Amino acid sequence: MLTMTILIPILPLLGFLILVLAQQYLSDRSCAVVGVGSVAVSAILVSILAYTYFGKTAEPLSQHLWNWMSVGSFEAEFGFYIDALTLTMMLIITGVGFLIHLYSVAYMAGDPGFARFFAYMNLFISAMLILVMADNLVMLFLGWEGVGLCSYLLIGFWYEKPENGYAARKAFVVTRIGDTAMMLGLFYLYRELGYLNIQAMLQQAVNSWPVGSEPAFWAALLLLGGAVGKSAQLPLQTWLPDAMAGPTPISALIHAATMVTAGVYLIARTHPLFILAPDVQHWVAVIGATTLIMSACSALTQSDIKRVLAYSTMSQIGYMFLALGVGAWSPAIFHLMTHAFFKALLFLTAGAIILAVHHEQNIFKMGGLWRHMPMTSTLFLIGSCALVALPYTSGYYSKHEILVAAHQVHVGFWLAAVIGALLTAVYTTRLVIITFLGPQNTEVHERREAVLMVPLIILAVLALFGAHLQLPLAPVFEPAKLEPLQHAGLTRFIEGVVPFIGIAIAYFCYYEKPHLAFIKQRLTPSSELIEKSTSVQQFFATGWGMDSLYDKTLVNPFKALATINKQDAVNHIVTAVERLSKHGYNILSWTQNGQLRRYGWVMACGAVIMIGIGVFR
Repeated sequence: MLTMTILIPILPLLGFLILVLAQQYLSDRSCAVVGVGSVAVSAILVSILAYTYFGKTAEPLSQHLWNWMSVGSFEAEFGFYIDALTLTMMLIITGVGFLIHLYSVAYMAGDPGFARFFAYMNLFISAMLILVMADNLVMLFLGWEGVGLCSYLLIGFWYEKPENGYAARKAFVVTRIGDTAMMLGLFYLYRELGYLNIQAMLQQAVNSWPVGSEPAFWAALLLLGGAVGKSAQLPLQTWLPDAMAGPTPISALIHAATMVTAGVYLIARTHPLFILAPDVQHWVAVIGATTLIMSACSALTQSDIKRVLAYSTMSQIGYMFLALGVGAWSPAIFHLMTHAFFKALLFLTAGAIILAVHHEQNIFKMGGLWRHMPMTSTLFLIGSCALVALPYTSGYYSKHEILVAAHQVHVGFWLAAVIGALLTAVYTTRLVIITFLGPQNTEVHERREAVLMVPLIILAVLALFGAHLQLPLAPVFEPAKLEPLQHAGLTRFIEGVVPFIGIAIAYFCYYEKPHLAFIKQRLTPSSELIEKSTSVQQFFATGWGMDSLYDKTLVNPFKALATINKQDAVNHIVTAVERLSKHGYNILSWTQNGQLRRYGWVMACGAVIMIGIGVFR
């Protein structure tokens, strides 16, 4: 069991090292075997571990590997802690990660950075596994920073384009803000509790801090700062839409299925701290509810197919934060799992569409794809149904549990979730109508390689029936104490009918009466897109002006200071020391010119001066 557990994160890491060190000697086929094979073996080992774990007593497994560092009383170790929550995340990371790796073999075929792509992807899988398997916060932070590094590398994968490099730097800087808050949280927890082992720290916190205490408040708040950065929630959500600059499989893996859920995992793993800080937990729900509505409104106005899905991801992560904030820990992880299935499906089918239309991503330049890509269109429709949460899809079951839990805490949270569900149905149906129906606006060449379609079919099955793969999380989270809802039948009816209302609105506005559409568009004879939008639509399209706000309040003032201080005042001090040393050297070098007469004259003068000093004293 110990060997199996160690191999799970080590195999993708070995794949990364092989691809980095030997890529010049490997063909693309060999690189694919190394990259996909290492993740496949890890997925098999995780499945065996899960079968063994749930087939027995389901007691947590704790394994100490070796001491990492020891300074005074502080010790950090490499160790694993595996329970139902850890295994759920491991199954998602390796299972969905394997399917995305397999898909990438066809998607990235012929790319000059083929080996580099799989090296980065393998490193990401390894870092994410370390993050969720860590038994202490230092090791968790190692994986946390590892996925941040991989995100930077993968977003800027096609670094020849300046805008891709900008998107990568933006993601790195914005997430560093949250990471700094998280790091301060680790320092604070160690100072107050003396532990960084997660289970020991949580137990000590429960024993030492009463509910609502100030230390619990600050510890939870700092961890929340890290979570909102990594999971792209308000106010650190601006990096995610621009992160679509990377290849589509990267969007599916990092920004839909795994990395952006790291913040959800962090809060779920340390949930006893948030129970001790109810004010912070309430803010988790507020942040989630606000983000899910803001990003859903923004998705309504996007013309790039991947940006629509990016804002959709922010919205669905908002649902998970809402669930965490109302104490629905298990429903949050349940929705995390189902979201990984249908969002990975949507991103990968979007990638197949982009390939078919010659890397065009503007949905208004597509149209009519249903007739030419029936297989891909069907798979995309399945993912859309799960995203909208139509009955009997995986998204329906997980989202329903969140709505029930939100209604138990505050009707305002429930209302926000219902509005978000309505907007989700509208923007998803809008995306389907504009992309697949109507007149065809571009030439289509569908590719149906097995390595491209088989992962999509598997994900489609999971998007439909993945809700039946629920893992027993009761040992990790205490079951929520739900009271009978007032007017339960009415609320259940509203929750069920809202997606259909959203579909009807979108169908009427974007298909029957397109002149009423939220954004009016038309194609000129030269097929150049012309969009007419109001200031409100522009406001939504730009992510509620958050980028502009940050540019005006932070980025531009910083640039102005940098311009003023272009020569760097600190450098002047360093330069002055250098110049002073140079002048001293020149003065001293004048005395060392090799002329014996001058040496004798200087020595005589020196002797006279010394004698004179002695006489006069």
